[in-house]
This record gives sequence, structure tokens and C-alpha cells, in this order.
Amino acid sequence: MKKIVVFTGAGVSADSGLATFRDADGLWAEYRIEDVCTPEALARNRALVVEFYNKRRREMLDAGPNAGHRAIAALEERFEIEVITQNVDDLHERAGSTRVLHLHGELTCLRSERDAELIVPLDGWEQPLDARASDGALLRPHIVFFGEAVPMFDRAARIAAEADIMVVVGTSLAVYPAASLVRYVRPEIPIFVVDPGRPDTSWIRNPLTFIHKRAADGVPELAAMLQKTYV
Repeated sequence: MKKIVVFTGAGVSADSGLATFRDADGLWAEYRIEDVCTPEALARNRALVVEFYNKRRREMLDAGPNAGHRAIAALEERFEIEVITQNVDDLHERAGSTRVLHLHGELTCLRSERDAELIVPLDGWEQPLDARASDGALLRPHIVFFGEAVPMFDRAARIAAEADIMVVVGTSLAVYPAASLVRYVRPEIPIFVVDPGRPDTSWIRNPLTFIHKRAADGVPELAAMLQKTYV
């Protein structure tokens, strides 16, 4: 059974109605990174940061998986699938994907401000402002803020190196270190890119196939192609 590693970004969830960060009408058009997504912001204005992520959770819970998420999950019937996502929503899991690695954290969890490995699930959308972990520290969103290390990157790189096929969906390939995951794919391995735009792939030397469509349209098309070609 071939192993497909699916690397997803904000574009796969945009078709579910979740705002992206980098588009002209995206989240950073409404908020400044420095105000809501840095350790300094949390220390300076905890209430604003908590409110921002509470809003993200409400939006996530109101949304549902789209055809792109479901097509990725359905591939598990014929392939070994590992999903590596830059997204902090749970739409891959709700679509049925069983092996999902979140590079940048998860909205469905909180973690201790003192111990990054003390992670607790959050039921619902609201993080109380004064909620504390079992170690007595205040809880914070389980999100990798700008300027923080990406603790799951090494594991993700190992997964990418094991791929028989790499699928890249809805990412600009401009956010590092996440974008560099593609460099860990063995040079002979085919890479398929689903994106309506044109992310910079000039540095990729692998066999490369583009599907210039949104995730909800392009991923089901690609899934059918993969099943026809590789099963």
C-alpha cells in the first residue's frame, strides 16, 4: 500500500468558509499579528488574544468539512494516508482523517503557559480568561505563535521523507519552516499541487503536477486520478 503524505494549508479550509490569513480580506486585514499572535501580545493584552481565538473557535464550530477534506479522508480506503496541516481547525478530523499532525497547534486544545507539554482539551469554543492548568499556570491557546519554535516539525519532516506520493493543497509555500517540508521528500517522488493560485515551486525538483483549482474541486479530482493510477 503506497503512502501518501498530504500537506495542507489555509486554502483547504477556505472552502468551508474559514478566513485565511494572507488574502486581502483575510484575518490579518482585520488584526495585526503583533496584537494577537505573539508571546508578547499574550503578556501585554491577554484578554484580546483569548477573545481572538475564542472567535476562531466559534467560526470553526459553525463550519464543516468540505469536499476536499472528505476526499482526503476517503483515500484511506486505498492508501496509507498521513495528513500534515498548517491549519489549527479540526476539519480534517471531522471529515474522517485518522492520522493528522498539526504543525501550528490546535484550536480544540489549551496548554499551560509554564509547561508547553501540558496540553488539555477544550470543550466548546470559549476559553475562560482565568482558566488554569493543573500546574497552576494560566492556560493559553495551544497555538504556535509567531516567533515560537514549531515543535512538531521534526516529526513532520520524518513523515515527509517516507512519502511515496506527496500532495500539497491550499498553501502558499511561503510560511517557514512549514514550507520546507517539501524539501524532505525524496527527489524521485511525485508531488501534486492543488491550488487556484501559483505558489512558488521553482525550487522543487521532483516530478510536479499542478491542478489549478480550489481544494473542494481539485482534491476530489486528484483523488480519482491517484486511485486510477496508483492502486
